[in-house]
Amino acid sequence: MEVKPELVDGKVDWKGRTALKYKHGGMRASLLILGTFGFENLATLALAVNLVTYFIVILHFDVAEAANHLTNFMGTCYILSILMAILADTFIGRFKTAVIAGCLEFLGLVLLTIQAHSHKLKPEPCNIFDPKAHCEKLTGGHKALLFIGLYLLAIGSGGLKAGLPSHGADQFDEKDPKEATQMSSFFNSLLLAACVGGAVSLTLLVWIQDNKGWDWGFGVSTVAIFLSVFIFVCGMPIYRFQTIKGTNALIEIIQVYVAAVRNRNLSLPEDPADLYEINKDKEAALDGEFLPHTDSFRFLDRAAIVQSKPSMELQDTEAAAASSSPSTNDPPRICRVTQVENAKTLLGMLPIFGCTTIMTLCLAQLQTVSIQQARTMDRSVITSSFKIPPASLPILPVVFLIIIIPVYDRLVVPFLRRLTGIPTGITHLQRIGVGLVLSAISMSVAAILEVKRKAVARDNGLLDANPQVQALPISIFWLSFQYFIFGIADMFTYVGLLEFFYSEAPKALKSFSTCFLWSSMALGYFCSTVLVKIVNSATKGITRSGGWLAGNNINRNHLNLFYWLLAILSLINFLVYLFASMMYRYRVKSPSLEYSKDDDEKSRP
Repeated sequence: MEVKPELVDGKVDWKGRTALKYKHGGMRASLLILGTFGFENLATLALAVNLVTYFIVILHFDVAEAANHLTNFMGTCYILSILMAILADTFIGRFKTAVIAGCLEFLGLVLLTIQAHSHKLKPEPCNIFDPKAHCEKLTGGHKALLFIGLYLLAIGSGGLKAGLPSHGADQFDEKDPKEATQMSSFFNSLLLAACVGGAVSLTLLVWIQDNKGWDWGFGVSTVAIFLSVFIFVCGMPIYRFQTIKGTNALIEIIQVYVAAVRNRNLSLPEDPADLYEINKDKEAALDGEFLPHTDSFRFLDRAAIVQSKPSMELQDTEAAAASSSPSTNDPPRICRVTQVENAKTLLGMLPIFGCTTIMTLCLAQLQTVSIQQARTMDRSVITSSFKIPPASLPILPVVFLIIIIPVYDRLVVPFLRRLTGIPTGITHLQRIGVGLVLSAISMSVAAILEVKRKAVARDNGLLDANPQVQALPISIFWLSFQYFIFGIADMFTYVGLLEFFYSEAPKALKSFSTCFLWSSMALGYFCSTVLVKIVNSATKGITRSGGWLAGNNINRNHLNLFYWLLAILSLINFLVYLFASMMYRYRVKSPSLEYSKDDDEKSRP
């Protein structure tokens, strides 16, 4: 009788029993998670690109204020994913975190729908582009309602971003070569699902927002989030759930740094085997993770210096308890080698994390000022009667990505895999680097096209034209070039980052590490807010408009110079990234019970 293989990597089913490989997880379960992610993106992507229009036209914020409100909202959404990830990894698990987050996002969208529908909860209609108009601004309790709804939405979106990618990757066994390849495809499919949902969002949902009203737009987003949570919960019987040990892995990492500082005056042993580690055979069997010593960040090895070697009886007791921190008289003073190596991994990932914020800073401009560029241009498609909404412009790279992602995953990756011998075709860090280069090119193209757009406005005497009354005689599709290039950069960098952070992270910190991506995006959005203010302040006295990006008339601004600034920053950022990636050493994937100096010579990206 054939015995069905059971998972031995600490994953269980929804009833807490050991998950069975033939019954739980795999591609079947991941499809539901992909569907969940797709509906979530359907609900939120249109908001990311069109909320600035809602803020300006409906709520009467000026351009810079509206852009900053949006980037602050997006930044908060991503930064909160860290807190939700800690909750997922340490306390309630990734599944419950995603469900709770979905409910909060649903509630936030309900509040926004109510405000958009009620005339009493928003300012009276007014043409904010008319310099003679005195438009009422959103104030008091009405403004509070807006931000309560927005930041409930931000908490929920952050929780789904923290829980869904890591829970989806949990459906695969990294030790199984077949499932490891499927996991790589899952991350590509995650972007594909986001693009499919985004395509609907950027067309149907944006059209509804602009033509049927924002109450209908928020309402459709609310329904989409409801469907997202429903689909996700339906998969509960077939999911693999990562077990929670009840210990805070992040605290264990911090213990390494504390112990290393406290032991800073101690000398490192010549033989790394003399560093502290509980009984390897028993620990490997119980904990499922043992990492050999590496020579990187040697100062952290002081956290594992043995001052008085524990007795064998004490070692066996610790192993039986599967404790990741040794039970000595002074626990923070001595840590396991595996614990130290986990701390080294996270420390080594920080420079990679830091080098990705500039790309999101560039993305923030495509979601704010580029949309305002589009509002001034000819938006006719085929006939003059059909006009594309400005916020729908990103649909062009999204459609391209829907086509190219399956081609990349099914044709390009297998071809590269045969050439390089790397399961993902090229390394994660190489993939990220390609995207960073493309983002710099995208900003350069954006600067060139903005010069062309302003030249058309100047030549036709339309520098002061109201975009709602008279559009410039230049097609909106000129802006598609910058979106197109940045869309390809998305495919390389953001998917590469997700897979890099998940695969390199300690086992107990998968959600937390994947949130490095969302955190870098959060910093990018916040940096965008700061950069806009700095640029406007620095250029206030040298421009008639009061700054490169000041005021509501984008035709009088100097957006082209701002784009060139972003292109230069992106190029400098890429050079820094090259150095950081060359210094990074990939995490040892295969557990080994014996230390070997060969482990210190892992290939660099």
